[in-house]
Amino acid sequence: MSINRLDHVSIRTHDLDATHNFYADVLGLTVGPRPNFPFPGVWLYQDKQAVVHVIGVDPNDSSGLMDYLGDRKGDDAGGSGNFDHLAFLCSDLDGMREKFQSKKLDFRERKVPNMDLYQIFLVDPNGITVELNFPT
Repeated sequence: MSINRLDHVSIRTHDLDATHNFYADVLGLTVGPRPNFPFPGVWLYQDKQAVVHVIGVDPNDSSGLMDYLGDRKGDDAGGSGNFDHLAFLCSDLDGMREKFQSKKLDFRERKVPNMDLYQIFLVDPNGITVELNFPT
């Protein structure tokens, strides 16, 4: 047995629209096919790979989600919890920076010491840190 690659991340959210818009409009992922699960959600793709699964949590009726994925404590905690961040390999540093500035998004930047890598960090609507890596 071996692990070949990370397949996707799943994000549970009480604000499906804001989360969907962040990953699609801000980061440029594309909405694609998603199975007909008994709870709301959207799958966001990079090329042909669904890399972010957004799971809508309905505080008034989470029965479909609980039946399918099981109960999870701490859904209201927000942020990354023990999970620190998710990262994407990117291109067009200047274009991304300009896009974030035009949308008046808070972000921070840094050059990784001893590496040819530049990074931008943003926080999604759920408090999850998103790292964008740009080889230089």
